[in-house]
Amino acid sequence: MARIKRAVGGHKKRRKIFKLSKGFWGARSKQYRVARQAVMKAQAYAYIGRKRRKRDFRRLWIARINAACRMRGLNYSTFMNGLKKADINVNRKMLSEIAIHDAPAFDTLVEASRKALA
Repeated sequence: MARIKRAVGGHKKRRKIFKLSKGFWGARSKQYRVARQAVMKAQAYAYIGRKRRKRDFRRLWIARINAACRMRGLNYSTFMNGLKKADINVNRKMLSEIAIHDAPAFDTLVEASRKALA
């Protein structure tokens, strides 16, 4: 069996890791073995962060909608229940934007929710 030499492939592999570890502190950007571990950990955190960002934004939108509803004498869960019964399908992101930037439109949504519940 022929011997495999990894000059070009090995350099490419290491260069890729060092490119990803650029800006890391100390040996984490200078030594291949440490840099590889740091990059693997960083990519794992990045993957988790992409999933977490979706959760965090949903929590933020719900908090904003709840605050806007409470100023109008309603809480979040009854407001959303009323919207569902009124067959109004607006996602939470848009509801929070409406609550912040267009108060009269949000008032009409709250009234529609109240009518559906009554």
